[in-house]
Amino acid sequence: MREILAHCSAIPVQGVPAGTILLQEGTSTGRAYVLVEGKVEVLRGDTQVSVSDEPGSFYGEMSILLGAPHTATVRAVQALQLHVIEDGRSFLRANPELAWHIARLLASRLNAATSYLADLMRQYAGYGDHLEMVGDVLASLLHEQPRDIRPGSDRAPGSA
Repeated sequence: MREILAHCSAIPVQGVPAGTILLQEGTSTGRAYVLVEGKVEVLRGDTQVSVSDEPGSFYGEMSILLGAPHTATVRAVQALQLHVIEDGRSFLRANPELAWHIARLLASRLNAATSYLADLMRQYAGYGDHLEMVGDVLASLLHEQPRDIRPGSDRAPGSA
């Protein structure tokens, strides 16, 4: 992730106090953030998905690349130092090498998610319940062309 920091040297570093919400799930800002120092948490609904203190961590890329609202909330766990990119789309277009690093990061996440889903599929094969849909999810991740995806469920539309 240090490679990502190198591409942000011209962007001033800003301080943010603990508790600040950088990105709110379901909203659109066009902004991206690159962590220099501190710790952030990523939440989907009320569920903590990850915590990171790795310099160079990039936040907001999914919303920017999908042209959709933020898929998660990003909140400062500790006081932060970070680069604030006001127009993430333009910044990524102007920095194709940075876009390459982010593509690698996203590919790594996709690999982890598909590996996990494949493991779930093996563990619950033949159970005959809702877990059989894992195979459908896995197939769609690996083979289907992009389409309009709306996070949530039929039971609680708009929730993760």
